[in-house]
Amino acid sequence: MILLEQMTHLAQQAKAASRDLARLAPAEKNACLLAMADALEQNAPALQSANDQDMTAGAAAGLSAALLDRLRLDAQRIAAMATGLREVAALPDPVGRILDERVRPNGLRLRKVSTPIGVIVIIYESRPNVTADAAGLCFKSGNATLLRGGREALHSNQAIAGVLIAAGRRALPRFPDHAIQVVPTSDREAIPALLSLTQYVDLCMPRGGEGLIRAVAECSKVPVIKHYKGVCHVFVDRDADLPMAEAIVLNAKCQRPAVCNAMETLLVDRKIAGAFLPKVGPRLGERHVQLRADAEAEAILKSEVPNPKSEIRRATDQDFFTEYNDAILNVRVVDGVQQAIEHVNHYGSAHSDSIVTRNEAAARRFLAEVDSAAVYWNASTRFTDGGEFGMGAEIGISTDKIGARGPMGLEELTSYKWIGYGSGQLRT
Repeated sequence: MILLEQMTHLAQQAKAASRDLARLAPAEKNACLLAMADALEQNAPALQSANDQDMTAGAAAGLSAALLDRLRLDAQRIAAMATGLREVAALPDPVGRILDERVRPNGLRLRKVSTPIGVIVIIYESRPNVTADAAGLCFKSGNATLLRGGREALHSNQAIAGVLIAAGRRALPRFPDHAIQVVPTSDREAIPALLSLTQYVDLCMPRGGEGLIRAVAECSKVPVIKHYKGVCHVFVDRDADLPMAEAIVLNAKCQRPAVCNAMETLLVDRKIAGAFLPKVGPRLGERHVQLRADAEAEAILKSEVPNPKSEIRRATDQDFFTEYNDAILNVRVVDGVQQAIEHVNHYGSAHSDSIVTRNEAAARRFLAEVDSAAVYWNASTRFTDGGEFGMGAEIGISTDKIGARGPMGLEELTSYKWIGYGSGQLRT
C-alpha cells in the first residue's frame, strides 16, 4: 500500500507537470534542452564517477562483458548524449502541427492538430544514456516522463536526471517541476503499481530484454509500445557483391553485438555459400564470434576453413528464434530469395532485416515481402536508430503495427485532437 501511494504521488506530479509543459513555447523548450546538453558535458567527471559505482557493482554481480558495455558511460557516450539533446532542440516542434484540415458542406471547419500524449513511463535496463534520450524527447514533445531504469544503473541514472533537471531550472524560471522524474526505488512491484494508474499515466515504453518487455506488457493497464526482441537478419543473395556483403555482415554483427539492431542470423544463398562462407567465417572468428550453423553451412565452414578460429556447432531450431545480444551468430544456407523471406518472416521479430544483392528484382521482392519495421537493401541493420534516421535521439524501436513503428522520435511521441470551428452549426 505504501508503494502504491508513492507511485500515485509520482504520477500525480507528472500529470500536473504535463499540463504545464503543454503551455511552453518551442523556444522555451529548446533553451532548456541546450542548457541540459551543456550541463552534461560540464558535469562529465561527476557522471563518470557515478557510473564507476555501477560498473564496479555490475562486475561484482557477474554481468557479462556485453552488459557491462551497455552500462558503461565514457566521455564519448556523454558527448553523444549532449549531441542528441542539441539535435532534438534543432528539430521542428512536433506539437501544434496541422495534420489535416477540411470544411464540411455546412461550413464547419475541422482541423486535426498534433498534441502531447501526456505522461509517459519509460522502463529500461542497463544503458544510462536512455535517461537523457528519453527525457529530452519527452520534454520537447510536451510529455512528462517517469524514468524507471534498472538497479544496475541506479547511480548513473539519478546523476544524469539530476543534471538535466538542474539545468532546466536554471534556463527557465517556469521550468515545470516534476517534468522529469526518476522512480526512486528498484523494487519490482513499483512497475505494476505505476502501470495501474490509468487516470494519470498515458503510455508505457519498456526498453530491454524480451523478459522485461513481456512482463511489463502482461501487468500493464495502460497502453504499451513494445518490441519483444531484435532477431535481425542479413541475407546474402546469389547476386551480391561479396566484398560489400562481407563488410555489411561484420558491421551488422560485430560493431556492437549487444544492441537490438545487431544481426543474429546470417542467411547465405546456396549458389554462393561455398565462395562466401570460407571468406567471412575467419573474419568473424577474428572477432571471437561463435557460429551456430545449419548442417550445410557447418560442412562448408569446417571443410573449407583450415583451423577455423570460430567455435562452430550445429544450430537448433530454437537458436534461430534467439536474440543473443552477444558475439554469437546463427548461419543458414537457403535456396534463393523466397526461402530467405520465409525464414525471416517465420523466425524473425519484425525488427530489422537486410538483403545484399545487385539484383534489383530480388531486392524489391525482399523489401516488399519481409514484414519488419525496417528493411534494407545493401546496408547494415545497425542503421535502425533514431539518430541515424535523422530524428535526433530516439526513445525506442517499436515493432508494433498499431501506432508508431520503427525508431520512435518526436513525431511518434505525439497524439492529436480534432478542433472544430463553427458559426452556430447544428446537427439535423
